[in-house]
Amino acid sequence: MLKNTKLKNINDKTKVLDIINDPLFQEYGKFIFPTEMSRLTPTMTIAQIQPLLPYHSCINSKTTIEIINYLKEQEINNQKIFYQIYTKNEMEKDTSKKQTGLFFFRGKKNAPFAIINAGGGFRYVGSIHESFPHALILSQRGYNAFVLKYRTNNAESACRDLARAISFIFEHQKELEVDINCYSLWGGSAGARMAAYLGSYGTKAFGEKKYPRASTVIMQYTGHSDYTPYDPPTYMCVGENDYIANWKTMYERFKQLKKLGIDVEFHKYTSLSHGFGLGINTSANGWINDAISFWQRQIDRKS
Repeated sequence: MLKNTKLKNINDKTKVLDIINDPLFQEYGKFIFPTEMSRLTPTMTIAQIQPLLPYHSCINSKTTIEIINYLKEQEINNQKIFYQIYTKNEMEKDTSKKQTGLFFFRGKKNAPFAIINAGGGFRYVGSIHESFPHALILSQRGYNAFVLKYRTNNAESACRDLARAISFIFEHQKELEVDINCYSLWGGSAGARMAAYLGSYGTKAFGEKKYPRASTVIMQYTGHSDYTPYDPPTYMCVGENDYIANWKTMYERFKQLKKLGIDVEFHKYTSLSHGFGLGINTSANGWINDAISFWQRQIDRKS
């Protein structure tokens, strides 16, 4: 079936609204860019999306274009990308649950999976900068990667959405063709808090059935300080000039986890502030390779 699209040559002058409203993305177009704070203008282009991501830095237009082209290619090839995680009945009873879902970036069949949660201070979800690019890299390396669009009501509802996302993947393992062993939870800022909470307390603490906890948590720049003796191995990275999440808070949590004998890594990057995402062309460039190696090490240990 040939799908209709008006997006021919996507570039940095392509209007954001044209992407959101394109028939190709009708199921999830409104979730591609963060529009929760109503800063989107009719003329805004890909090169001008910084106002949509006020807590983020190092926005890269080339990466954004790559993501849109990937989504377009998947749709044209009839690959299912977006999954609702709540039932129709649940969404009718609580309409806020319509603002959630999982984007699936496919890797190898029956490879381990990751769930990536972008930040935004529980005011918006900056997936276009802080989770879609990560997911694409993971899928290119053969891992299965999911990007969660969660509710921005508060941390509690966001964590409940992540718990439901984990449940959804476990319950649909055969359909999704993923390995449910040794999965990882990733996040930046608010999304890192979510990953850490689920890593510490598991799905049952947030209203779902009890499923195995993550084998690994990957955290970028967060002031999250809570931890337990049962936390999974954790990779942390942050910029030394972070004006939202002071690196010392993150380093203190690193030390406490290390004292408990938990496998943990901490990385601080020079001249970087909050929300740098992949950190392309910065001192953090390539950090995701270290994070993937850290996760793979946990997989190897349990294989």
